[in-house]
Amino acid sequence: MEVGASRIVEPWQYKPASDLERPAIEQARSLGREPGLASNFWHVLRHRSSRVYFRLYHRLVIDGSEHLPTQPPFILVANHSSHLDALALASALPARLCSKVFPVAAGDVFFETPLTSLASALFLNALPMWRKRCGPHALAELRGRLINEPCGLILFPEGTRSRDGQMQPFKAGLGMLTAGTEVPIVPCYLSETFEAFPPGARYPRPLPVRLRVGPPLTFGSLPNAREGWQRVVEETEQAVTRLAVKEI
Repeated sequence: MEVGASRIVEPWQYKPASDLERPAIEQARSLGREPGLASNFWHVLRHRSSRVYFRLYHRLVIDGSEHLPTQPPFILVANHSSHLDALALASALPARLCSKVFPVAAGDVFFETPLTSLASALFLNALPMWRKRCGPHALAELRGRLINEPCGLILFPEGTRSRDGQMQPFKAGLGMLTAGTEVPIVPCYLSETFEAFPPGARYPRPLPVRLRVGPPLTFGSLPNAREGWQRVVEETEQAVTRLAVKEI
């Protein structure tokens, strides 16, 4: 190579978000929402403040942190018994991923009004899943985004928060997202979040919280059909259950 030879530098091109012209509420409620400069700022701020909050107020301990993903695509899957759960999982990930990771939240709770929609999108980076009218098209859109973008998802396959702290059976939607793909599912188990902030409580209590993370699972060899979906759900639920009894 000739010393001092000039390097060819591709010109920088600005590419605006594809949903830039859509109303803000529609952007917030869209499964294809793209991050912008302002939202990225809030996501970084939320990530840093969440880390400080969980470290100081809940003395968060993470077992198996070596299993946490360092780049997308991936799905973090965990039991769900508190509004602390998604924030705890997101805070455990590297800060550089915060704008690429989307908690999947109940649309009828977090996106019911324009105000809650904007807050959930801006501060939580959440994507809505409407439980009473969730069709295959919504899961197909999320599946495509995982593979093609790629991105990370935080998902609670029980479908709703536990009302007694006990884990409920997982639903088939998780299988529809990943069967036949190499997208890793990272099983997690959160303990003491129910005691710290149970459904119906107004404020979190300063109780310690623990997150256990297991080895990632992949299901690329399974068919993207009912039998494959069920296998994904069964094996993932078993992995989360093992974490609950500390069998990592």
